[in-house]
Amino acid sequence: MTDQNRSNLEPKPQAPAHATEAWDDEQEQETIVPLTRAQAERLFGPDVGRASRVTPFRVVGAQALLSLIATLAWWLLSASPRDAAVSAWLGGMIGWIPGALFALRLRMSGDRLSVGSLVMGEAVKVATTIALLVAVAFGYPDVHWVAFLVTFVLTLKAYWLAMALK
Repeated sequence: MTDQNRSNLEPKPQAPAHATEAWDDEQEQETIVPLTRAQAERLFGPDVGRASRVTPFRVVGAQALLSLIATLAWWLLSASPRDAAVSAWLGGMIGWIPGALFALRLRMSGDRLSVGSLVMGEAVKVATTIALLVAVAFGYPDVHWVAFLVTFVLTLKAYWLAMALK
């Protein structure tokens, strides 16, 4: 069979039927009905309306405490305790210092909080984290990377711990 005959046997692609119709926004709109308080309490429990006890500063405090505990553990269990403990503390600090800056920014914004300020706060967190990682990598030659990275990751996971213990 030649290529010419094969191309005649294949089905020709066709545009979907709805592609030619005009788009109708009204047709696609769904009515969203908010839950009543009773329905929300049935779904999520009686504490659904209570404000969360987990604040950004509590999360940062938990991160700093976790960093301190991990630093102590590395100091007690490592073959070179000083360098491992310093590395662990630096890794923890890189986890909680950007979060503290973000929490401070939230507190200073007060009632003027907007999506743009949240995005800018996250950008500051990312830039600070990268700058601190580079500073440690080039500024502290005795870094113990395992202690540093494990404590950094543990500190970042404190967000999940704080949310679970709320």
